[in-house]
Amino acid sequence: MTVREPVVVRAPAKINVHLGVGPLRGDGFHALHTVYLAVSLYDTVTVRPGEGLSLTVSGEGAGATTGPGQVPAGPTNLAWRAAELLADHAGVRPDAAMDVAKRIPVAAGLAGGSADAAATLVALDALWGTRAARADLLGLAAQLGSDVPFALTGGAALGTGRGEQVSPVLAGGRSHWVLGIAGEGLSTPAVYAELDRLRATGRVPDVTEPTPAEPVLAALRGGAAGELARSLINDLQPAALSLRPDLRRALRAAGDAGAAAAVVSGSGPTVAALASDEQAAVRLAAELAGVGVFRAVRAVTGPVPGARVVC
Repeated sequence: MTVREPVVVRAPAKINVHLGVGPLRGDGFHALHTVYLAVSLYDTVTVRPGEGLSLTVSGEGAGATTGPGQVPAGPTNLAWRAAELLADHAGVRPDAAMDVAKRIPVAAGLAGGSADAAATLVALDALWGTRAARADLLGLAAQLGSDVPFALTGGAALGTGRGEQVSPVLAGGRSHWVLGIAGEGLSTPAVYAELDRLRATGRVPDVTEPTPAEPVLAALRGGAAGELARSLINDLQPAALSLRPDLRRALRAAGDAGAAAAVVSGSGPTVAALASDEQAAVRLAAELAGVGVFRAVRAVTGPVPGARVVC
C-alpha cells in the first residue's frame, strides 16, 4: 500500500576525517580506507504520487548548466537513478513527483549527490510501501555510488572497498567544524586522476595499500578535538591542491583564523576546519567569512544521523 501524503526526507553532507587512497584497482576504482563523519548540512527530498517520474531541483547548483557544479533535473540525476533502481528492485511502477532542495554545495567533496540518492531511496520506500530491508537499501545504495551507503547510515563510519563497505564506529562526542566553500566545484574523477599522475611522476609517494585509519578512529573514540586535529589525513589533498593552487591560501586562512586543523574535504574543494568547541567555531566562521577566500562559510557539527523521514 502506498502513502498518499508527501514524504519528506533529509540527508546530511559528509566530511572525510581520514581518506587513505590505495592503488588503482582493476575495476577503475581505488582501494580506500576512509572515515566518514556526517555533519549538520542537509539536502531535502520531497516525493509525492505522480504519473511516471518527474524531478525538480532548487537551491545550490540548480541554475548551473555546465561544469562540475551542474545539477541535472532528469534521468542522469542520482536521485532519479535511485528511484528507477528501487522501483526495479521492488517490482513497482516508477511513479513519483520528486523535488530536491539543495543546501549541500555541488562537486564540493561533501557528497551532496549521494545524500540526494539516499534520501530518495528512503522517501520512495515509504511512498511506495516497498518495505525494503535495510540490507537491501544499502545494497541499492552501493550500486548508485561509493558514498551513498554512508549517506543512508550517517553518524561516523569506516568505509572500505571503494568506500561503499560501511561499518559504524564510535564517536565519543560531537565535533565542531567550519566549512569553507570555494567558488566552483572540482570533478572527483579528475582529482583521482591527478593523484595517479602525481604518484606516477614521483611528486607524491606511491603506495601499495591505503593509509590505515586507526589513529583517527582512536581520536574519535576519545572525543578530544586536539587529538582529532593531529590525526586528520586526506591523501587526495595534494591532487586537489595541484588542480586548484588557490586552496593553499584557503588552508592557510583557516589556520590563521584559529582552526585546530584544516583539511580539504574528500576530493575538494571545500576546506573543513576543525574548531576546539562551539564558541570557537562561531568565531572561526565569522573570521573566515571576512577573509574573502570562500564564497560561503557554514558552521556544522557531527556526527548526525543519515537519511531520515522528517514528515
